Amino acid sequence: MFEHVDPFIGTEATQLPQPQGLAATWWWPKPQVGNTHPGATYPLGMVSACAYSGAYPTGYGRYDLGTEGLPVPLYDRQVASGFTHFQQSGTGAIRKYYNYFRVTPMLQPLDDLGSLWDVVDEQAEPGYYSATLGSGIHCELTVGPKSAVHRYTFPAHRDARVVIDFSMGGLIIPYGRTVPLRARLETVAPGVAHGEIVVEGAPLAVHVECDAPGAWRQMLWYDRRLMPGGTRLDFDRIRPTTLRPFGLMWAGRAEPGQVVEVRFGFSLRGVEQAKVNLEHDCGPGPRSFTVRRAATAADWREHLDGVQVDTPSSARQTVLSTAVYHSLIKPCLAMDESPFWPTAGPFVFDIATMWDIYRTQLPLITALRPHKAVALANALIQIAEEEGNLPIGYRMARGADQFSRQGSALAHTFLADVCQLGLPGVDWDWALVHMHNDLRRTYGEDFLLRGLAQPVSHTLDLAFGYWCTAYVAAHVGDRALVEQFAPLADRWANAFDPATGLLHDSTYYEGGKWNYSFRLLHDMAGRIALAGGDDAFVRLLDRFFGFGAPPVVQPGLQPELAEMAAGYRLDRFEGLNNEPDMEAPYAYHWAGRPDRTAQVVHDVVLNQFGTGRGGLPGNDDSGGLSSWYVWASLGLFPVAGQNRFLVNAPSWRAAALEVGGRSLTIETEGFREPEPGGPAQYVQGIVFNGRPLDRSWLSGHEVHRGGHLRVRLGVEPNGWGTDLASRPPSSRSPVPLTTSSGPPTLSTPVVRPGGAA
Repeated sequence: MFEHVDPFIGTEATQLPQPQGLAATWWWPKPQVGNTHPGATYPLGMVSACAYSGAYPTGYGRYDLGTEGLPVPLYDRQVASGFTHFQQSGTGAIRKYYNYFRVTPMLQPLDDLGSLWDVVDEQAEPGYYSATLGSGIHCELTVGPKSAVHRYTFPAHRDARVVIDFSMGGLIIPYGRTVPLRARLETVAPGVAHGEIVVEGAPLAVHVECDAPGAWRQMLWYDRRLMPGGTRLDFDRIRPTTLRPFGLMWAGRAEPGQVVEVRFGFSLRGVEQAKVNLEHDCGPGPRSFTVRRAATAADWREHLDGVQVDTPSSARQTVLSTAVYHSLIKPCLAMDESPFWPTAGPFVFDIATMWDIYRTQLPLITALRPHKAVALANALIQIAEEEGNLPIGYRMARGADQFSRQGSALAHTFLADVCQLGLPGVDWDWALVHMHNDLRRTYGEDFLLRGLAQPVSHTLDLAFGYWCTAYVAAHVGDRALVEQFAPLADRWANAFDPATGLLHDSTYYEGGKWNYSFRLLHDMAGRIALAGGDDAFVRLLDRFFGFGAPPVVQPGLQPELAEMAAGYRLDRFEGLNNEPDMEAPYAYHWAGRPDRTAQVVHDVVLNQFGTGRGGLPGNDDSGGLSSWYVWASLGLFPVAGQNRFLVNAPSWRAAALEVGGRSLTIETEGFREPEPGGPAQYVQGIVFNGRPLDRSWLSGHEVHRGGHLRVRLGVEPNGWGTDLASRPPSSRSPVPLTTSSGPPTLSTPVVRPGGAA
């Protein structure tokens, strides 16, 4: 898998073949670019490093701020003013981005700092990025969990230099700049310095070591003026109007092929911890680049090998391998690094798009690295304890209530999955306290008082949040809470209009009521009954997915308001250009039409993902998009929070998924290599661990225990998954029973024949 990863996928405007089949009818409301970057990363690590141009949204690349249509070019080629750290991955309109501690190798005077050089000969693999600047300097970057190592190879020059700008951060787009509130910087020995900046309330410390030749000078600088003999800079308070750039520099004569290595240790808990982190990641130095690169590559290989497929197509192998890679970059797990509370333990940031990742990426992390899922769960609980909210999004900045308009109670879904799987290491009594409290905040009060929260999508979030929390309550034996939460979980129905079978009109985040109307609720049988039964529900889905509809024209460069309004009026599936309806193709399973799921998923997998820099249909959103592809192509899809996986036709002849140290192998009979525009394949029957399985789903326990799944495929549907007994269960009221022998199990699911109440 490692050799097939292409970190450049998604870094430029979408450039996919002309869509065929259903895919031609889907409309894309969001920017047509993956917003990824090719920089050096570590699996779920806190540091990344990449070339910096100031472009939107990661700091890498050549595009201006854009919120719909084709991205607007800011540059006509790849350029960079240096190399920065702490990039986001695939996100959209968060506006503030880090890009701290820009390192610029130069042959020009300090006055030219910030100039842009052409970037050529770029290469990247997991954990490594390299490029040559127009100045002729060859630049290489690698990272560890809490460190970065730069290696620069200079041409001959009488006044070469390596400049670190401590003051710069963010982007060059309007209002995208990040200004430190406080800062300090000190040289402590030849080739050694440390410092700290405080931005958005979060202190970020760095310990720097440079093995520049002994004849090179080491100097602080301020406002692009050198400070010979100066050893310390302190800024107690900084305003945007008073900020002047400042930093550290090494300069001297470079011989032909002169190599200079710069090592960074980072910490959110001060410079001494930053030094410890550097030594832990890279050893005492000097010259640790090669060792660190090899260690990071080995860690990436171990993570990426958790998914294996059998395919003759190197292009499709690259798409999958890169999707797994993109799924394991974020969030940033930083053990013992919380800057906001003194206790040791898990800490996390860059949960940048929980509203995208909770359905697919977090279940993938839970499968591949369950101990990391437990660490994330404990970090979320700690955030709630210290800041008062389970976060909807959490950056390297104080405030767990950021992004609350995007969704409610999303962490509850992830916590319920961890609890239902019985993963050890979480205090569920304490988790329940915070899950309960969080449900009553922000939109939760309207939900309790009126039975409905606006935007209406929050009503669905909160009802399911109560369902998930009831499970945890039963797990710890709090039956009073279970009885209290069960009717609250039923309030999902208040969000729907029985006259249309759709959600009520409301203001929706990045979509309309059609995009949110087909979420996988805990009571899908009741949802289908509300729509008028199986046939009526399928008709709604068919209209949403464009069955029988003509092709559409996607928004172009800087689309007009009228063009966007016309597209929204289509009320159409967003085709994974955006994620609010990413789970909708699987709603057909509950109506006994898994063949429809197969058709839609086939067209997404074969049309919406490709190779090359333009290989993604929209923002990757911290791995939310890529992880969808991983699951869908394997023929499994997690029903987040419900400890269940839906079975569909795999896109691979054979595959294997590592689940917590066990292997789940997926083999097929009657498989045909899928092609864009070609026919979908349909499940005819499945055998799990040697026994025929007469249902269209697996429990989370079955998947996580591993085993062997054999899927028989055909070119026409044969009725598999259509009868009532084979459909995924619906649980109207979560009344789990605690047991002494293992995780709790839900009471008998409520399943309504034919979708009837």
